[in-house]
Amino acid sequence: MKRVFLIVLDSCGCGEMPDAEKFGDRGVNTIKRISRSPYFRAENMLSLGLGNIPGLEFLGKNASPLGAVARLAEKSAGKDTTIGHWEISGVISEKPLPVYPNGFPEEVLSEFSRQTGRGVLCNKPYSGTQVLKDYGEEHLKTGDLIVYTSADSVFQIAAHEEIVPPEQLYEYCRIARAILKGGHGVGRVIARPFKGTCADDFYRTPNRHDFSLEPPAETVLDAVKSSGKTVYAIGKINDIFAGKGITEYVYTSGNTEGIELTLKALDKDFEGLCFTNLVDFDMLYGHRRDIDGYAKAFAEFDERLGEFISKMRADDILMISADHGCDPGYLESTDHTREYTPLVIYGKSVAPACFGTRRTFADIAATVADWLGVDYECEGESLLKLRAAEEKLCAAAVEARKKAYAPYSGYSVGAALLCADGSVYTGCNIENASFTPTVCAERTAVFKAVSEGKRSFSMIAVAGGNKEKVDGAFPPCGVCRQVLAEFCPPDFPVLLVTGEKSFKKYSLSELLPESFGPSFMQ
Repeated sequence: MKRVFLIVLDSCGCGEMPDAEKFGDRGVNTIKRISRSPYFRAENMLSLGLGNIPGLEFLGKNASPLGAVARLAEKSAGKDTTIGHWEISGVISEKPLPVYPNGFPEEVLSEFSRQTGRGVLCNKPYSGTQVLKDYGEEHLKTGDLIVYTSADSVFQIAAHEEIVPPEQLYEYCRIARAILKGGHGVGRVIARPFKGTCADDFYRTPNRHDFSLEPPAETVLDAVKSSGKTVYAIGKINDIFAGKGITEYVYTSGNTEGIELTLKALDKDFEGLCFTNLVDFDMLYGHRRDIDGYAKAFAEFDERLGEFISKMRADDILMISADHGCDPGYLESTDHTREYTPLVIYGKSVAPACFGTRRTFADIAATVADWLGVDYECEGESLLKLRAAEEKLCAAAVEARKKAYAPYSGYSVGAALLCADGSVYTGCNIENASFTPTVCAERTAVFKAVSEGKRSFSMIAVAGGNKEKVDGAFPPCGVCRQVLAEFCPPDFPVLLVTGEKSFKKYSLSELLPESFGPSFMQ
């Protein structure tokens, strides 16, 4: 009975993406920031391989990690919760959701006021705590609703629970949700109830509720549900997906309860997906620029992680990731930050590996569907299938090595090149008494493929050693690296076989930084 436990550490990014500056972010790295706090602890996460993720090496690499890891790039045009979770579930958003840096237009607010019978205060991008200090007392006097937004695609409504009971506030949010469609289709309408008697002691209660747009396409949650399996949502997952693709759900008051409920889910008998969001990282610490609070929350999760791992069943897989960043030390704004996200995978059936930097969060959806045996297509790639493909390619390189002609050096090298269409071309080194005509295994494989009309490649494996056995990693020579750079992108994976079912993985840019290319010939 296969199960996936997918836990999103909300906003726990791991370094700025190349396009971060377009989103107003520079030099951001949420995990690096909190790692400097004296309260930061990550022993269990590091044992799984967190420090092996590209960009997180400062945490300390683990030579024998228990899990598989990767760094995920966001392909969608955004850095908010809704788009991040949609991409995690397999849906790429090519266009950003609308944002309102100058507040919402009059046609939206006038219709909202007409239907609710209440006036509106603020209507600006605002900090969720500061807006209560600045408008809370006026709200108490007038009963007008505090409407505000942020850099994200959100329409937030704050109201005192004694003036507007939570259920009434939720109804106002449903009204707003019905209005905010089409061109004004914000990602979330959020109820922000609060209590207190004056500006100095107003505080938000746990009765927050999100009303999201439905995902624009089928997610892996829909596919799992349609297959008759369970999709158990913990925290705000049900709200983020507007209930779509969910079979069971439970809300939480924060991280501690979310962790506890996820631990209890391990004792449930179900087949399918348990999907948890731990919101405090973002809501309580990221946006409020509380570095130590964020670090303490990470330490709490890490401590309970050991307990979680010990209770996992043989066919369970744990996946830990994030939906965006929210660097609590970034002084330019209090908003989300455009960052890569970490992915840590653990299970008795998961071989330790580092998959480098992946091009989309949707690899998570593809991996979930693969493990659960669910039919679902998306732009992501199953990392479980990728590992199997890597091992198969390495085996092909080892086999190709047996055909090498190396009477002078005594070292045989084999290479296996995977093309984008799934075909594989192998090559071996062919020596010559006049050393200049000698050809390396990598070039043999590439030239064979190119001569057959292939131009798009996915990965290459190289195996080398003396006549008897593979003997450590044999990296491509400079000429072979240049040939690969002619046809392959900088993130092209190069697998260097080190032994039976073991290899080291590099990107082409790591082996050949700042390569010479067509741009230098213009």
